[in-house]
Amino acid sequence: MQKTASRGPGRPPAAKSAETRGRILLAAREVFGEVGYDAATFQEIAARADLTRPAINHYYPSKHALYRHVVEQTNTAVISAGLDEAAKEQSFHGRIRAFLEAAVRAEDYDPAAAAFMVTSVLESQRHPELKREDGDSLQLTREFAVSAVRDGIGNGELRSDLDVDSSAEMLVAAFWGLGFYAGFVGDQERLVMVSNQFMDLLGASGWLATE
Repeated sequence: MQKTASRGPGRPPAAKSAETRGRILLAAREVFGEVGYDAATFQEIAARADLTRPAINHYYPSKHALYRHVVEQTNTAVISAGLDEAAKEQSFHGRIRAFLEAAVRAEDYDPAAAAFMVTSVLESQRHPELKREDGDSLQLTREFAVSAVRDGIGNGELRSDLDVDSSAEMLVAAFWGLGFYAGFVGDQERLVMVSNQFMDLLGASGWLATE
């Protein structure tokens, strides 16, 4: 049964604008992740946020504007955070591990964010106008993977005969497979376990350069 908003009409007080916007973004992320862009409605988002539809419209005049803001916020919280942590590492395995650990930290773990990110990749294929001009989450993870593999070959950690593009694409598939797992399958504890197992397998793979 669909919930109904309990708050009265009118925009929220100015002092509560940030809190209200945060509630809208969290509710929108849940709805977009569950039903997709086309099926999502301001009415359902308002109900999840316990606000009225006019309150949503005050902050976001269109569904497109709201969706783009959710994409930007989620990318910053998950992808950008992972890239920042990975940039502190020098080795291939250190960069990959730091990227994954940033995404599965207990204090930041959010299945709704993972689910939204996975569905946002599909939505960017259906609706190219929803893509970010500075790169969507898929493009950013692909660029990171290419850079990590190329640098790993350059510093002698990985085999020199590895094909950069196909190796990076395998990492991309693993990243987004873990994202699907986080959003739709497992809990945080299992996600950490799976991520650690992936790193162990990566370390035992034929990618490593031999002495």
